[in-house]
Formats: sequence, structure tokens, C-alpha cells
Amino acid sequence: MNPANLDLQTLRLFVSVAREGSVSRAAELMHRSQPAVSLQLKRLAEITGLTLFQRTAHGLVLSVDGAALLPQAERTLNAVQDFANAVNRLHGTVRGALRVGTILEPSFTRLGDWLGQLVQSAPQIETELRHGMSGSVLAQVQQGSLDVCFYLSPDTETTQRLQPDLMVRTLTRFEYRVVAPAGWGSQVTGADWEALANLPWLATPPESVHSRLLARVFDPRGLAPRRTALVDQEASMLDLIKSGVGLALVRDATAIRESQISGLAVADRVRIGCQLQFVCQASRQNEPLIVAALDALTRVWG
Repeated sequence: MNPANLDLQTLRLFVSVAREGSVSRAAELMHRSQPAVSLQLKRLAEITGLTLFQRTAHGLVLSVDGAALLPQAERTLNAVQDFANAVNRLHGTVRGALRVGTILEPSFTRLGDWLGQLVQSAPQIETELRHGMSGSVLAQVQQGSLDVCFYLSPDTETTQRLQPDLMVRTLTRFEYRVVAPAGWGSQVTGADWEALANLPWLATPPESVHSRLLARVFDPRGLAPRRTALVDQEASMLDLIKSGVGLALVRDATAIRESQISGLAVADRVRIGCQLQFVCQASRQNEPLIVAALDALTRVWG
């Protein structure tokens, strides 16, 4: 038998007649005429070279060969339906490339957990990660070269109010501490911002959250700390602090850990509140790609 001679409609009619035991009832269910159904059954018998039905006083019953073929026909039709369902699911699947601006180390932003949730819920999305400073990735979101980004903002600042073109979701709040080299404890213990401004500081580019946070502290006081080096990575900043180059802002958890492990000094009178945020253009927040990203973010951050 040549499989090319078979078609799905004929298989459906065969299964329907087998279940109903009647050509007329099967024809009614399939919205076909009775002669048309009879003709297709005859054609199926010719294609297979088998007697598929036997007529009795109560209607048609499957022959031994017909009964053997019925499960195969049902499995074939089910497989075709599964294929159609898969096609429909793919049509409804969010797909495309999501360009993400990342900052800091992945563990702090829970980047891996978030991407895992995103892949699980929307496997057709491809992600492109670009690492940078907080201010630089935000600028790229505003320019449209990134779709979403993580961003650090002063805890007293409402990013969405200051920049209404953005949709901002706050993920967590934390504090920055002033950290100094080991042995500088006597200089930073009990010191306020005026006293700390007299010590050497590590500088960061304007796009860095450290620069923005310190400007909010020093500028209103008319202070201009002496800057000893320009640093754009927190890992490099910690190395320079350990080398005795100067002070810098460090996230609270890192500051406490390094004070215990490396003996770095932490100023006890000052600290600056900060918030980790997730940002996209407000006009794009209902796009399927970004909705999927936000949904995955909710499952990770709550």
C-alpha cells in the first residue's frame, strides 16, 4: 500500500463509522452526505486491500482487520492534533530578542534566577546582556538601544517622578557605607561628612551611582573631597581600598564582610540609602517581551 494514497479525512470517516456503527450517523456527525462517506470507505478498502467492515442486521461492525487498524488510525489522528496544538502554542508564544542592561555582580541583582524564570516561561525569547554602570545602561534604555535595565537610585529619589518617560519597579532597598583602608579606623570612627571630605577619596565616573550619591551629600555642603584615583568597577575599588589608596562607598553587605575578612574600616556615623530598580520605557511596558520580563521578575523578587 502506498501511504500517499491515504488522507486524514478518510481516516476520520473510518474512525467515525467504526465508533457509530452506522454510515448515516457518521455522515451526519461529519457533515457529509451518506453516499460520499460510503464512497470513501470503499476507496479505503481498495487502498488497503482489506475488508474493514462487515454488515449485520444491526448495522456495520469492524472486521478483524478493521479492528486491528482502528487503534492505529486513532493514534495517527491524535498525533496530527498534537502537532496542530503545538503549532498554535508557538503562535501564542512570546518571542524575540530582549536587550538587558546589567550592573554590579549577578548575585546581587539575582540575574541568573531571573533569566532562568524567563527561559522557563518564554523559551522563545533570546536575551542579550550588556554590562555597564547604572547611569549608562539607563541612558541606553531611554535611547532605545536597550529594552530594560537594572538601575541604582538614591533611596530618596523617585526615578519615575523625575523621569516620567520611564516605568520603574523597585526591587530592594539597601545602604552604602563609607569604607576605608585597614588602619584608618581612628580617622573614620565618629567622623561626619565634613571630616570625611578631608580624607582622600576614590572617584567614579558621573554615570556611576557612587558619583551621584556622593554629589547629593557633598555638593549641598560645599565640600570637594580630594580624589586620588578614578575607578569604574567595584572589584577594583575594593582592591584600591585594601591597598590604602583612599575611601569609597561600598554596599552594606560587602562593607561588613570586608571589615571582617580584610579588616577594612567602616565609618559608623554616615550611610546613604539606595534602591535597586528595574526600568523600561513607560510607553513599552505592555509589549509582550517586556511583560514576560516583568512577570519573571515578580516570580524572583516578589
